[in-house]
Amino acid sequence: MTAFSRTIAVKADAKAAYAALTNGFKHWWTNPQGTIQQVGDRAKFGFPPGVSFWTFEAVKLVPEKYVELLCVEASHKHEGQPKEIETEWLGTRVIWSIEETDGTTTITMRHVGLTPDLLCFDICVAGWDHFYTDSLRAYLNSGAGTPHISNS
Repeated sequence: MTAFSRTIAVKADAKAAYAALTNGFKHWWTNPQGTIQQVGDRAKFGFPPGVSFWTFEAVKLVPEKYVELLCVEASHKHEGQPKEIETEWLGTRVIWSIEETDGTTTITMRHVGLTPDLLCFDICVAGWDHFYTDSLRAYLNSGAGTPHISNS
């Protein structure tokens, strides 16, 4: 299955990167319901509260090296889009590979199943470019990301 992919380099070490991709989502993406600490854990990510959400299950975790999450629930509501958009992420996988070398940590994200033929593709690419490419990088470089802030 093909995947959308982005790679960033940050000043933080691999331990900090892994923490951001398991328990630190609220600092750069959104504040989930639930935590990702071990395989089988589930977390629900909402945008904004009560509208759209995705629930991910941890399927593989290798501290300081690898995080793989499987989308097990999806409800992506987007004004002006057909109902089919709601469940397009269901069964997709978000994978982060972490590699630390000479004071720089490289993180490659692959969203397996996020392909150009999906209705949500352009919307999701813009979202990942903001939250992953910009916000996570800023969070790991400076301690301040730009996550989605909800009132819930």
